[in-house]
Order: sequence, then structure tokens, then C-alpha cells
Amino acid sequence: MHIPSRAARVLAVAALPLALAACGSTESSSAKATASPSHSADPNAGLPTGAQLKKALAPASFFRAGFTSDPDATRDTGDTYVPPATKSPAKPDCTRLGGTSWIDIAGVTGVSFAQGDYVSENTSEEIAQQIDTFRGTTAASVLKEVKTIATTTCATFTDPQTHTKVKVAARATPGLGDEACTITLTDASWENGTTLVAARVGTDLVSVLSTDGHDNGAATAKKLTQRIVTSLEKTS
Repeated sequence: MHIPSRAARVLAVAALPLALAACGSTESSSAKATASPSHSADPNAGLPTGAQLKKALAPASFFRAGFTSDPDATRDTGDTYVPPATKSPAKPDCTRLGGTSWIDIAGVTGVSFAQGDYVSENTSEEIAQQIDTFRGTTAASVLKEVKTIATTTCATFTDPQTHTKVKVAARATPGLGDEACTITLTDASWENGTTLVAARVGTDLVSVLSTDGHDNGAATAKKLTQRIVTSLEKTS
């Protein structure tokens, strides 16, 4: 389960039980047949745990002076896996783009994750980092869905705090992992915008949020994403 930071406290998680299929065989021999038990392959085999993903997150030394770890939004799934879950609401909650764990707007959760957020001691600036691991090709599907949501349903939405219009712009970002997307949130009533970056490295999906700096958080978001991507590529 992912826990958002102070920017987005509400998190809806849908549970989706795993369906296990069993196959049997029959024999026409007159001799008594002995059935062998069927063993399903581990669907999480080879996937990193939350404890392993945590090591790929940027350490405290990466962040500039004044930023400290937010303990309420620093979590991971440890040495175990969680069942993947899928929830497809009729309309995504666009306000989720304004908080950490924003990647969950796609309605799909993975089998492991690690999250570490940092906030400024002197301002409201925030930098969030997260890695989610999915089975099969799900990470690519989630990234595609996020890009679709950002350019269609959530191209604009209302900020629940200021009640003003937030404009959302998304673009493909080459040079980060296997594929990546950068999303920028701007609002005339804000002092600074927000930059979100999602980058896929195999079955892992890195998601970053930044409001640091006077460029809508863009430079910090890209630098942090590259740092995490590089760490994942070294261990893959």
C-alpha cells in the first residue's frame, strides 16, 4: 500500500485477489493412475522487493541543504510482496497529480514499492521519489495510461485548496530509462508549479514529484529521476 505525503493524504486502494488456475490430466490405462501435484511458477520470481528498491532511492545527501526526510511518507514493502491491485474508476481523480504517489492515478498497484519524500524546513517545497515494481508488461501499460490521463481527462482540473484551474502538460522524455514522460502542473495562483517525471526501467516504474526551484521543479525532478534510473540500471 502506498502512503502519500502531506500533499495528498487520501489514498484509495482496491484489492484484487489473484486467480489461480489448476490443470489436470486423465489416463485411459487400465492401471491406476497417480496424479502429480501441479506447481505454479512464482509470478514474483526475479522481481525486486521493497527493501531492494529502497537502496535505489536517492539518499539524504542528494538533496540540498534545508530539505529533510518526511517520515510520514517514507515507506517500502520490505522483504515480501503484496498482491497487485487494479481499480478502474469511471473518471480518474485528477487532484492526485498534485501529491506524492501520484502514479496511482492509473489505478494499478504493483507487487513491491519504496518511497522517500523530502520537504523544505523553510518553505513549502517538496521533493518526492518512488519506485514501483510490476509483473510482466504492466509497468509499460501504467506509464501509457498516465500519459493518456494527463493529456485527456486531466488536461485541466481544479485545485481543491485554491479552487483555481490547474493546467497539465505532458511530453515524452528521451534519455531516461526505457521510456519516460514529464508532466508539468501550473496554476496562475501558485508561486511555482510542479513537475512530475515517470520513467520505466524494465518492470520498475520510477515516479518523481518536485516543486523545488523557480522552474516548476523541473531541474530537480529530472536530476532525481536520472539518479534513480542509473541505480536501477546498475542492479538489473
